[in-house]
Amino acid sequence: MAAPGAAATDLEVVRGKRAALFFAAVAIVLGLPLWWKTTETYRAPLPYSEISGLNALQLRLMVPVTVVFTRESVPSDDQEKLPFTVVHEREIPLKFVTISQSGSFGWTSLISTGMWTYFRNSPPVIFGIHFLYDKMKIKCRFQKAYRRALDHEEEALSLGSMQEAETMLAEPQEQAEGSLTVYVIPEHSSLLPQDMMSYIGPERTAVVRGIMHREAFNIVGRRVIQVAQAMSLTEDVLAAALADHLPEDKWSSDKRRPLKSSLGYEITFSLLNPDPKSHDVHWDIEGAVRRYVQPFLSALSAAGNFSVDSQILYYAVLGVNPRFDPASSSYYLAAHSLPHVINPVESRLGSSAASLYPVLNFLLYVPELAHSPLYIQDKDGAPVATNAFHSPRWGGIMVYNVDPKAYNASKLPVRVEVDMEQVMEVFLAQLRLLFGIAQPQLPVKCLFSGPKSEGLTTWELDRLLWARSVENLATATTTLTSLAQLLGKISNIVIKDDVASETTYAPPRRISTRSTSSGSRFETWTQALSSLKSRSPQLRSGCPSTGEIWTPMLDALSATSSHLPSSA
Repeated sequence: MAAPGAAATDLEVVRGKRAALFFAAVAIVLGLPLWWKTTETYRAPLPYSEISGLNALQLRLMVPVTVVFTRESVPSDDQEKLPFTVVHEREIPLKFVTISQSGSFGWTSLISTGMWTYFRNSPPVIFGIHFLYDKMKIKCRFQKAYRRALDHEEEALSLGSMQEAETMLAEPQEQAEGSLTVYVIPEHSSLLPQDMMSYIGPERTAVVRGIMHREAFNIVGRRVIQVAQAMSLTEDVLAAALADHLPEDKWSSDKRRPLKSSLGYEITFSLLNPDPKSHDVHWDIEGAVRRYVQPFLSALSAAGNFSVDSQILYYAVLGVNPRFDPASSSYYLAAHSLPHVINPVESRLGSSAASLYPVLNFLLYVPELAHSPLYIQDKDGAPVATNAFHSPRWGGIMVYNVDPKAYNASKLPVRVEVDMEQVMEVFLAQLRLLFGIAQPQLPVKCLFSGPKSEGLTTWELDRLLWARSVENLATATTTLTSLAQLLGKISNIVIKDDVASETTYAPPRRISTRSTSSGSRFETWTQALSSLKSRSPQLRSGCPSTGEIWTPMLDALSATSSHLPSSA
């Protein structure tokens, strides 16, 4: 009887083992894949190869230049050779400086020093600079058109003044954006003062003297080189645009003075009256903005959207005590103390904290009676002519002293009427510097007409937009490579199929910058930028900042690609 019971027990044991093995098999075959699938971080493949192709990105900056020869500007034999066009495209070897190595790709950041190249009968019409990663190349297109002057151009250039000539030359047609026209006048023409060899106007035009010489084209060509260098991109302009992508010790603070590219800017004019018991200050800021600031901002509307406001702050004192100068019976602020002036005042402005865009502060400070008159000294101890100073990417401060005669004729508080023309002249000069619009480096014996009534020349605007485009391209390149590096280092970031698909349709290697003779400024770059912006991936992960570094950067890139309206 024991044998059948033992057999039944053994059978149950076998069945139990089989059941355990079956459940184990089910757990392994079905449960393990299910667990793996439900706990994995899905990462769709991204176009890393295309992102790595950024180190072969090419930048082309083309400036079509038309050289117009009037009668008797060059020998008749050379006149018979006109018209002709010189087009040459070549790769320019770069001279660069290694500045950093970063990322798992082992790329090296580079910046070129740029190069101007001269061809016989073809002065350079393009300045190229390349800025990121090794293996980058520049393809420069040199396009130069020589021709005779038309009848209306001959008539205009025979007038008695450049202003009359420019007015007549501007009537028939407008010049294409980014282009230059250089007129060659006879050697002894009275259109320019006899001691001047060239002239640069507020539009995209210039004038140089010709010469009766067998090498006339070469001599005139060298003069055109000098004019083109002054009116188009220079190494300093591009270096300032790329200052944020370089180590701090590579460039001076002047290179970091211009504002970064943005969709918009907020400008605040503040009147600081620390002693209202002594000074009843009145300023017509609304009229001054309408007469002086608004025309300048309207001319700059292609670089961003602007908003302007103003305020009056009472009992707002400087954070530095002025020193008394017995020799002049006045007070002064030394250059080394100026950085300490901004922080205490900035705490009362209250505009930058709530702003989405960069804020520019322009402060008019009327010193209290106990510290009047107050002057600003430079680093050599000499009084600053404008009695003002500016801080890079922040704004400027001007000290406005009350006329001492006002205290003799009135009781306190004395009424102070601010000379807004004097004030706005200083603030507009500071505003130009903060946007990277510096005075051009003129050739020897060159007459410069100065900016138009708006405070900005047309070719200065072209140069600013060129610089902003280079800055935006550098920023876009840095953003894409940083994104690729981040996704490579953090393995738990989810990359969905739609994100990978949209990223694939935005290959940065297609970005190209150019200014064509048809007037479509940066057309190809704008199209590529729109593609990048419309397909910006929204990443999902436990690191929320990952998705935030992408879209705002692309939004900032479009500041140069579209002409935004200006409002004040």
